[in-house]
Amino acid sequence: MNRIFQTSFHIPGTLSANALIEWTAPFDCQLIHISGVASNDSDATLEVGTSADADLYVVSAVIGDSGTPAEWARTDFVGDQFPHIADGTILSAALDYDGSSGTAAADFTLVLTFTEG
Repeated sequence: MNRIFQTSFHIPGTLSANALIEWTAPFDCQLIHISGVASNDSDATLEVGTSADADLYVVSAVIGDSGTPAEWARTDFVGDQFPHIADGTILSAALDYDGSSGTAAADFTLVLTFTEG
């Protein structure tokens, strides 16, 4: 049975610039779910990929609003498949804080769920 783990990030306050979150996969894993949300009704968008290809896993998509997270599952990933991520891959989550000049996100939270292996 695969072990499941989550990685979460939170940026408090109203954002005034785009945010880039990067971290290195500690071992081979598979991304199986993403949720992203702002505490307000924002126009922010998120793309998820690697440092070499920013939207390799999720092409720019609107995050959730007013405390109700948007979710991305298998059919929402590029190619309709859970991406396999090799040990040492630099993962990247890029938030466009206002989705091209709309309302800026406040209190952004991102949670990524993985299986090990």
